[in-house]
Amino acid sequence: MSTAAERLAALRARVAAAVNGGQGGQSGGAPGGGGSQRTGHDTGSSFGNDLASKRTTGLPPSGGLNVPLHPALENLNATFTPAASKFGRSGKNNGRRQGRANPYLDSSPATVAGADADVVTSEAEAAAAAGFAPPTAPAPRSRQSKQLVFNEKGKYIQQGIALRRQAALEAMKKRIADQARKAGMDEIPGDKNFAVEAPPDIEWIDQGYFAEGKTYDDLDTPGCLVLTAKLATPEGEIRMDTEAEGMEGVEGEGKTSHGEDCIITDLVQHPIPIEPPQDKLIPTAKPMYLTKKEQKKLRRQRRMADLKENQAKIRLGLMPAPPPKVKRSNLMRVLGEEAVQDPTAVEARVNREIANRFEQHAEVNESRKLTKEQRLEKLASNQDKDAAKGMHMLIFRIATLANGQHRFKIWKNAEQLALTGVCVMHPKACLVIVEGGEHSINKYRKLMMNRIDWTHNIPATMPPPAPVSAIGSIPDGNRGPAREWLANESESLPNNNIRLIFDGETKGRAFRKWSSKVCDTDREAFDFLARTKLESFWTQARSSS
Repeated sequence: MSTAAERLAALRARVAAAVNGGQGGQSGGAPGGGGSQRTGHDTGSSFGNDLASKRTTGLPPSGGLNVPLHPALENLNATFTPAASKFGRSGKNNGRRQGRANPYLDSSPATVAGADADVVTSEAEAAAAAGFAPPTAPAPRSRQSKQLVFNEKGKYIQQGIALRRQAALEAMKKRIADQARKAGMDEIPGDKNFAVEAPPDIEWIDQGYFAEGKTYDDLDTPGCLVLTAKLATPEGEIRMDTEAEGMEGVEGEGKTSHGEDCIITDLVQHPIPIEPPQDKLIPTAKPMYLTKKEQKKLRRQRRMADLKENQAKIRLGLMPAPPPKVKRSNLMRVLGEEAVQDPTAVEARVNREIANRFEQHAEVNESRKLTKEQRLEKLASNQDKDAAKGMHMLIFRIATLANGQHRFKIWKNAEQLALTGVCVMHPKACLVIVEGGEHSINKYRKLMMNRIDWTHNIPATMPPPAPVSAIGSIPDGNRGPAREWLANESESLPNNNIRLIFDGETKGRAFRKWSSKVCDTDREAFDFLARTKLESFWTQARSSS
């Protein structure tokens, strides 16, 4: 095993041979004399023999300087000099080593001074012996010039406008917050609003029993309570000691009476019960629908319970026993010998009893019937309940209402279903607006969309024109001549149709009653519907005509 000194000597010999070979194949040691040491044999001659025999054992590969060197042989003769700036101090490359080009990597042979070669060789040998690679000079960075970037026109103007708008918004928020704080209407509650308040020292119901300045902690101290009850006698007499000024008690047998100013009275305070508000939001229970079989079963059970109750009353003598129910089918079984003796009289009596039972049944049914006023009242009550659940609105567009029956059906059904609204009649289009409860609205929708035949017409005769007075005015009793476009002499209206424009819920009623309005111009109809903020539907109806 060779030592480090031997390996270092062999490395020096190889370096010297490489330098001599690069200068035209001259043999010998390194220039300048004693920089290299020889071993037992001639290194130069052996290197030349190796080149002549084209052997590669222990030598660099054949091919000259085109073959890359070993990393340990690079920058062996490089010298590092600090670069000084023109101001006497190191510039940007301060601390960086700038070396000369490696002669082994250049195409021309390099001549290195002997002293410099010895220094470089010693440094390379020391680095190789220590196992470190020689430092390499960093490659210079390419410098690129920056491009000119111009700002777009109005860039900073827009930024200034945005900043001013933001400042104005912040000022407005601050002003609104100050006004709300002054009014006590802060939208964002603080932490103190969520803090649980501490219990009071004395509840309001106990304030009258405690002396001034006393609390529950002073119950054990004398003089805390205004009144103190003590058992004075073994018979149960109660003596009330008055500790507050201005209060006098009178002792009695088993009871104590005080003046009007006493806090103990014979009156009991009952707070007024308040119905919980959430009970109003509970929906009413829907009725359960039974099948025919279930209805018969319930009827049978109810009648059986009533029969047992009547039988118990008859046994106790609370009510007389009912007479036997005789029919033609059971008269022989019920009457027996009496029916045999005089069957004609028995049959006549049975017929009278059957007629009486039928009359009683009819009277009971008639008594349960509601009168006309009661029916109307019940109907109005149900319609009010239906409207209280929510208000619905329907808006129809009809091409023409020349048929008088159509106008009558529209008005009469709206009146019977307790609907409010208006019927706007125009030469080009008619608008029907109704509002009411859900049940009434559904029935009116079926009437308008399904039941009425809008193409049918009954020709109406035009009334004679109203006579004009001497001064040209219309006499009293006539509001004006009838519109010709409201009367059609044909028996059918083939182009008449209906279309539903709006169907939905509304916040409340827009009309107080049902009415009709005849408008000759669009402006008149638009202004009339603008009072209830429904003019947009007239625009929609006219645009689709």
